[in-house]
Amino acid sequence: MCGVLDDVVRFLSCPHCGESLARQSASLGCRTGHRFDVARQGYASLLPPDGKGSVGDTAAMVQAREDFLAAGHFDHLAAELAESAAEAASQVAVDSCVVDVGAGTGYYLAAVLDRMPGRAGLALDASRFALRRAARAHQRIGAVACDVWRGMPVADGGAAVVLNVFAPRNGAELERILAPGGRLLVITPAPPHMRELIPALGLLTVDRRKQERLSRTLGPYFIRTAKRDIRRTVILDHQDVAAAAMMGPSAWQADPAARQARIRELPDPLGVTLSVTLSCYVREDRAHD
Repeated sequence: MCGVLDDVVRFLSCPHCGESLARQSASLGCRTGHRFDVARQGYASLLPPDGKGSVGDTAAMVQAREDFLAAGHFDHLAAELAESAAEAASQVAVDSCVVDVGAGTGYYLAAVLDRMPGRAGLALDASRFALRRAARAHQRIGAVACDVWRGMPVADGGAAVVLNVFAPRNGAELERILAPGGRLLVITPAPPHMRELIPALGLLTVDRRKQERLSRTLGPYFIRTAKRDIRRTVILDHQDVAAAAMMGPSAWQADPAARQARIRELPDPLGVTLSVTLSCYVREDRAHD
């Protein structure tokens, strides 16, 4: 069993019965007898009782994301998120971890943990391909497969900070796992995000009512305390453009050969806008304490 999970197992709960989990040789288990194997790549699968859930990103999508992030195009965003998370965690005295919901390869969580010596991080994702990479992204990350829409296998109040970067948001569960005084940090794309590529490659557009939908999703549970728009133009070559197109939801709808043909018609290199919003939330019941 990968030792890094030892740092986060106390923050996990059984997806079948909700009991706490403990290490049992090469697996995790609860006192009622449910057991969960740890993959040789270092992540644990805590999927719902029927064993079914979202399959998450494919191997090709995960590789594209890793290639794009490794090129440094989102380093500025990771740095801003890490600064906000470190400040937020300093306000939480209880024993708690950092939970990244929809963690992907663990890129953002690793950057955050670098600013928080001693804190453990929990990477949640549906994709086993992403979790294989997240499990080795940082020495203090534990990686867990789950379906965020059917309950997160995280103890009540176990998170000092919850990260949600371009990922699904289950408001009730996010509120449940956040410790009193903790912060939820959400990054969402803004309408100008990758606007130079959208018509040329047939990518999905960013909903101009994104913030309104975000408010409806989180409003019953959280109060937004801060909002920051982050925009930068990056220079991408054709390889970067292909990775950018492949790493997001548009990848599910694309004909790879047709998209590559379109990419070859673009200038090389090309200036592309990266535009996102970083929002900070507190639990609604703590907003006025």
